[in-house]
Amino acid sequence: MTGEISQLGRGLRTGLDADPRYSSIVPPIYPGTNFAFAELGDQPRYEYSRSGNPTRDLLAEAIVTLEGGVGGVITSSGLSALTAVFTAMVPYGGRIIAPHDCYGGTWRLLNHLSERGSFTVDYVDQTDADALAVALRSPADLLLIETPSNPLLRVVDLESTVAAARDAGVLTLADNTFCSPVRQRPIEYGCEMVVHSTTKFINGHSDVVGGAIVATTMEATEQLTHWANVLGLTGGAFDAWLALRGLRTLDARVRVHDANTAELLPALVTHPAVDRVHYPGLPDHPGHQIAARQQSSFGSMVSFELAGGEDAVRAFCHGLRIFDLAESLGGVESLVAHPASMTHAAMTPEAQLAAGITPALLRLSVGIEPAGDLLADLTDGLERAAAVT
Repeated sequence: MTGEISQLGRGLRTGLDADPRYSSIVPPIYPGTNFAFAELGDQPRYEYSRSGNPTRDLLAEAIVTLEGGVGGVITSSGLSALTAVFTAMVPYGGRIIAPHDCYGGTWRLLNHLSERGSFTVDYVDQTDADALAVALRSPADLLLIETPSNPLLRVVDLESTVAAARDAGVLTLADNTFCSPVRQRPIEYGCEMVVHSTTKFINGHSDVVGGAIVATTMEATEQLTHWANVLGLTGGAFDAWLALRGLRTLDARVRVHDANTAELLPALVTHPAVDRVHYPGLPDHPGHQIAARQQSSFGSMVSFELAGGEDAVRAFCHGLRIFDLAESLGGVESLVAHPASMTHAAMTPEAQLAAGITPALLRLSVGIEPAGDLLADLTDGLERAAAVT
């Protein structure tokens, strides 16, 4: 083979052929809690699995490679990844600028920590450059970006947003969970850190809860590693091994996710039961041009609002055969969620209203089942919704 292996190829092959003892193609799991010291006073690379584990390090290496970062930390969940960043990078009493329409669990974490006095939070519509500029006029320590946003798929212009934050001396952190690093790489647009819920697309099989942080400097990596260890936020070896196995098929899975989504969109856009569709791949989506520029595809997350309100939502969900009513996303199976009562239920009614989350809103995570089966299930649900509208 001539030339270098691609960034994607290197990321997906991380750890293969790395077994020094038996030359196993697939790296082994190191589930041990502790590691032997050669002698008193020795400083081995690994000593206790909370502070360091070979399997976890392989997963970190793979995600860092895919994102184009310098170092990374694997945590026990996406929220623990955010907790590590907030602790390591935001001084006590500092200030965070967050998306007004962020994931409900993120909103809850920010709200509870701010109520305890850890920091203050301002929620801003980051698609509004003027609103962001106003927020950046006051001193801040961290700008949290979520693009596309959960659940309304709003798209933030990474390049201009990161540039504005840099001019104001504010660190940037992008939650790249909705896209995964095979669809979008925020570091290429200047972001200093990226977080993932590896539970979602990276693992892709709905059998692991985990998180990851990717940093662009070794100094930041060391700080994040330190606080993840101090707070006990690091992930387990078996979870890391499963997530690494899932990551190897990430690019292949995403292609099917996206193709299936393209098959379903016409039914959503044209059906009279649907009042509005939120998807950056639609030409009339406000962030369409930005998404086309900074993402390699438009993704497989779609939200839509039913004209018949909550009664139509109930009718749509009752009788689904393929789409399971469940939280989470990014797995091989197709899911439907009702953000107002499920993923974003922690938000106050006022916060939901400000974010645009209504009782009529549903969010689809389109899986990799046969597209015809998905289309039939979706169409049947829309017909049930139309009957009560």
